[in-house]
Amino acid sequence: MLFNSLSFLLFFPVVCAVWFCIPTSWTRARNLWLLFASYYFYMNWEPAYALLLLSSTVITYAASLGIAGSQRKRVRKAWLTGSLVLNLGILFLFKYYNFLAANVASILNATGLAMELPTFTLLLPVGISFYTFQALGYSIDVYRGTTPAERDFATYALFVSFFPQLVAGPIERSTHLLPQFRQRHPLRPLHLWRGLQLMVWGYFLKLVVADRCGIYVDAVWDNLDEHNGGSYLLAAMLFPWQIYGDFAGYSLIAIGAARMMGFRLCTNFRRPYFSCSIGEFWHRWHISLSTWFKDYLYIPLGGNRVSRIRNYFNLLVTFTVSGIWHGANWTFCLWGVWHGLLLCLEKCCAAIRLPFSASRIYSLLRWALTYVAVCMGWVLFRAPSLREAIRFFTEMITRWATPLFSRVEVGLCLLAVAIVVALELILEYSSRRRLLRLANSSLMSLALALVIAFITLFGIMDSSQFLYFQF
Repeated sequence: MLFNSLSFLLFFPVVCAVWFCIPTSWTRARNLWLLFASYYFYMNWEPAYALLLLSSTVITYAASLGIAGSQRKRVRKAWLTGSLVLNLGILFLFKYYNFLAANVASILNATGLAMELPTFTLLLPVGISFYTFQALGYSIDVYRGTTPAERDFATYALFVSFFPQLVAGPIERSTHLLPQFRQRHPLRPLHLWRGLQLMVWGYFLKLVVADRCGIYVDAVWDNLDEHNGGSYLLAAMLFPWQIYGDFAGYSLIAIGAARMMGFRLCTNFRRPYFSCSIGEFWHRWHISLSTWFKDYLYIPLGGNRVSRIRNYFNLLVTFTVSGIWHGANWTFCLWGVWHGLLLCLEKCCAAIRLPFSASRIYSLLRWALTYVAVCMGWVLFRAPSLREAIRFFTEMITRWATPLFSRVEVGLCLLAVAIVVALELILEYSSRRRLLRLANSSLMSLALALVIAFITLFGIMDSSQFLYFQF
């Protein structure tokens, strides 16, 4: 069930109505209702794959009880290892096995050892990377002792499957979301109002920004032969906003939907294109995933508490794995390596202090270089293959000509992006107190009405799938 579908616009009010009709003291009954709604939400894609969601839930639930029930380190580690192996094994089978088998077969054929490895025709389950990482984070937290093992299976199953953030995040931590399922959440008009604001802005990012930019970007990538270097450059400029509008839009709808019911989900984006370094970018982009890798991979590898060379190695490993997490394609792997190398380069240059480093011009230059570097990475991310990525970069420079585009379509894209930039400038440079006053003012009601009108007039209402569902 897509957030931008009629079925969700009917489903969500019903879920909220029943949720608020159940007395707040009946916490277990409320959780069971949300659990039922979450599985119904997920089964709207492919009912059979709800078994995978349930399997991941059962494995991590049993492992956490095993970890909590033993004082012997070897036994606890065995339970954790079993949870990691089984969950990552399922993820590997559905997401990476065919990719690995094809590459191994290619290498063997190149060496003269012809061999055909078996492959499977499996549809990638929606959200499997997200809920697998959320469940594994819980297992690791129980092992580390940072969160107690949840004894009630229904409550834990709801933590893994909570429908607003189930298929594309944010990836929640057990220490943050799990305790909220034991709290009472009465109907609060302020929560409804704040949640509605977030959802409407999320729909604007998805339907107006992402989907409109996607029309041009997809037209170029799907027909590279029919376009020139100018079209490639324009597509490279619009894709960052397509993926931002798509993914940040989903996150805001998820956060807003949860907020309306009284739950708080973590912030997943914080105006990433205002970053003045790659390190800052990753503190602002897909925050729940970047912090997950930092806490569960980068720091266990040694983080920055090791030698400089080892620290660079840790960064490269972390970002390479992050790239592979996004998909079984060498382009994703190279995208992760690209960001890892950029971070290593930033660390190398961190000690350099230029005479004009405190000036605004220097800050503007750093922002421009960061933005260009991120956009170059997005070309790798969007390309279907390394060959097409190389072709895109080459012809963008060598085959320069006036881009082919529909002036009206691109004009709407640029207008939508300008609206996003203007609002984010206000959010970036206004004080929290001023923003709270603005959020509660009548001006916000007018702004919300205008955004809804803009969505109605210029939004793409074709229930297109969110980009991050494929990850």
